[in-house]
Order: sequence, then structure tokens, then C-alpha cells
Amino acid sequence: MMQDVLTALALILIIEGVLPFLSPRTLRKALFSIVQNNDKQLRLTGFLTMLAGLLLLYWVR
Repeated sequence: MMQDVLTALALILIIEGVLPFLSPRTLRKALFSIVQNNDKQLRLTGFLTMLAGLLLLYWVR
């Protein structure tokens, strides 16, 4: 089980590092637009992202 958790963490780190490595300017613009959102929009985005991840995990497993 611990190996699965570490594998998932490693994949998250790899995926998170792709955009700043390939296009730092695009990442900077995206982060700037995120900062401009209000709390309600950020919560909705976070909820939808978690829901998508949960559905994907359910589908894969």
C-alpha cells in the first residue's frame, strides 16, 4: 500500500512539473488568473477537480 501512495505522489510531482518546465510564461499567466478569482470560484474549481479525480479513480480501479 505504501508503494502505491509513493507512486501516486511521484506521478503528481511529475505532472505538476511539466508545465513550469515546458512553458513558465503560460504557468505565470495561469497563476495570475487564478489569483484574480474569488473564493467561491476557487472552491467550485477544487470541488470539480476532486470529483473528476474520484470518478477517474473509480473507473480505473
